[in-house]
Amino acid sequence: MKALATRSTEDKEFPLSLADFRYLSSVVYDQTGIVLKDHKINMVYSRLARRLRELGLTSFNDYCRLLESERGTEETGFLINAITTNLTKFFRENHHFEHLADVALKEAAAAASRTGLRRLRIWSAGCSSGEEPYSIAMTLLSRFPRLREWNAKILATDLDTAMVARGRAGRYADRDLENVPASLRKRYFSGSTSAGETAASDDLRALITFKQLNLLSSWPMTGPFDAIFCRNVMIYFDEATKTGLIDRFATMLKPGGWLYIGHSETLLDTGGKFQLMGRTIYRRRDA
Repeated sequence: MKALATRSTEDKEFPLSLADFRYLSSVVYDQTGIVLKDHKINMVYSRLARRLRELGLTSFNDYCRLLESERGTEETGFLINAITTNLTKFFRENHHFEHLADVALKEAAAAASRTGLRRLRIWSAGCSSGEEPYSIAMTLLSRFPRLREWNAKILATDLDTAMVARGRAGRYADRDLENVPASLRKRYFSGSTSAGETAASDDLRALITFKQLNLLSSWPMTGPFDAIFCRNVMIYFDEATKTGLIDRFATMLKPGGWLYIGHSETLLDTGGKFQLMGRTIYRRRDA
C-alpha cells in the first residue's frame, strides 16, 4: 500500500515525480512549517493541477523550475494558498465559545471591576474564511454585558490571503450559516446578494481586524491577549515547530489567559507554561 501511496503521477495530465513532490514539500515546510509526507502526493496534485493549467505548464517539473526563477517569490504565495487546508464552520467545537462566555469573559469583567481597565483582546490564529472570528464576535455581542463600554477587538489572521479576503468581506451562503442559532442569524446577518449570500452586520465587522500572517514569521502585534484560538492548525506541524509556537503563544497571553486548540491536537508544553483546564482548553500559568 505504501508504494502505491508514494508513486509518482506520471500517467496523469501533469507528470509529478516523487522528487518534484518532495521539492514542493520542502518549499511548503520552509514557508509554513506544514509537513507534507509522501502519501500526500495525490492531494498536492489535485490542489495544483488547475494552477498549472492557468500558467500553461506541462509538468510539475516546470512548476518547480518556476518557483526557482525570479518569479518564484510571487508564485510561492499561490502555492501556499493552494496547499493550505481551510475547513471551518460557525461555532465549530462550540464548547470553546461556551467557555469563552461563561468563564473567560466573566473573569475579564470581574478583573475590570477591580482595576477599572476595560480592555479585551482575542486572537483567532488560523481564521480561515472568517467563521471562527465571527463566532467569537457573536459570543461577545450576545453574552458580554455592556460590551460597547469596552475597548474590545478581535484579531483574525491566516496564512491564505484568499481566505483573509473572504473573511474581511463577511459574506456567506445560507448553508454556511446552518450552525448559527436562528436568533443570532436574524440579529447579525442580513440581506441577500445575487449570489445568494448573506452579509455579516456592521456590529460584527467592527470588532474584527483581518490580517494575513504566517505564524512562523515575525508577529507585528504586541498583545497581550486575553484569549487565543488556534484550532486545527498545529496538526500540520512537526514537533519542534509546535513547541516553538506554544512558547510564542505564552508570551502573547496575559497571565491567566486562555488558549483554545483543536479537538485532535495536543499541547506540547515542555516549559510548563500552560495548565489543562478542560477539553482542549488551556490556561497560561501566572508565572
